Amino acid sequence: MSAPVFSNHGCRLNQYELEAMKELAEDAGLRDAVVVNTCAVTAEAVRKARQDIRKLRKANPNARLIVTGCAAQTEPETFTAMGEVDAVIGNTEKMLGETWQGLAADFIGETEALQVDDIMSVTETAGHLIDGFGTRSRAYVQVQNGCDHRCTFCIIPYGRGNSRSVPAGVVVDQIKRLVDKGFNEVVLTGVDLTSWGADLPAAPRLGDLVMRILKLVPDLPRLRISSIDSIEVDENLMQAIANESRLMPHLHLSLQHGDDMILKRMKRRHLRDDAINFCNEARKLRPDMTFGADIIAGFPTETDAMFENALKLVSECDLTWMHVFPYSARTGTPAARMPAVNGKLIKERAARLRAAGDAQVQSHLRAQIGKQHAVLMENAHMGRTEQFAEVVFANPQAEGAIVRTTIQGQTGTQLQA
Repeated sequence: MSAPVFSNHGCRLNQYELEAMKELAEDAGLRDAVVVNTCAVTAEAVRKARQDIRKLRKANPNARLIVTGCAAQTEPETFTAMGEVDAVIGNTEKMLGETWQGLAADFIGETEALQVDDIMSVTETAGHLIDGFGTRSRAYVQVQNGCDHRCTFCIIPYGRGNSRSVPAGVVVDQIKRLVDKGFNEVVLTGVDLTSWGADLPAAPRLGDLVMRILKLVPDLPRLRISSIDSIEVDENLMQAIANESRLMPHLHLSLQHGDDMILKRMKRRHLRDDAINFCNEARKLRPDMTFGADIIAGFPTETDAMFENALKLVSECDLTWMHVFPYSARTGTPAARMPAVNGKLIKERAARLRAAGDAQVQSHLRAQIGKQHAVLMENAHMGRTEQFAEVVFANPQAEGAIVRTTIQGQTGTQLQA
């Protein structure tokens, strides 16, 4: 009997949970299985998951094929209807040891094929913690799950449930273990990270958690924050940006657009000036700060003028690392009922946004030549700066080490040490 095959789609949080599922499946003794962890952020993501399932079934004809993740949670019927699929597991169920024990103990087929409960009834974040995954360089720690907001384009709350937080003490203890294992950088992850703490006693904020980690884990060299909602940033997080050199100067912002009317139709909580003001303020506090951002191209009702406002935001916020999403209607969301933009136009606008982002990256990289950086090595020849730019070394370095170097040049999207 062979060990399970795992396939992951989507975000870093999905990757984190995939590693947790591997541990749960191994502990349960699961064998001869294929597990597909799906994403639901776009219709294209669901299509790719279905494609992957068919491909994996052909490659593993005798294995049991299990589908889980956000798409399995939001549209389980899509996957139960596929002849290639043996079981569909919800986002809550996939993090429970008993789910995997049931699958492993009864592989003949009596285990319930559909195990997807109401995600909105979940009030706690799964406590299954893994002590890092991937390379020795960087570990990811899930501190929050779910989202209380209802942006009109987004299906994710229906896949992840309402916002719930991991208590600070649990987070700190895990990070201490990661540092003891030799990790030099920890990344805090979540679905709506800046909502961390709202459901905990005394309602602490993300800045409180960051300050607590940096104070109680003094041996942690680098702390990084994944995607945040800038309008929800609290005073302590701004203080950490200003004063804590171990907090990395790179923030990925959930902006989504740069036109006020589109932002209102998206049901976002900020306007374009809020985004610009935040970036300006953060860069005043930390001049070496860089920003990434999520931007959607071709949201329903988007006119040429509205799109130009989104395009101008790239330079006005000095965005460096862009995630551009061509709008994709998700059934069941309010935006899916709004007047659609022509598909060809959506692709053209997405291409223009990506081109603007690429130009910003090139500008940022050119500005690093001659500067000193502390580079965290992801492998023997490549590491990343504090701002997350890739640096290539001709001579091998120790994986996971932080190497101080002067940037000598640039090739494509990489710096040269």
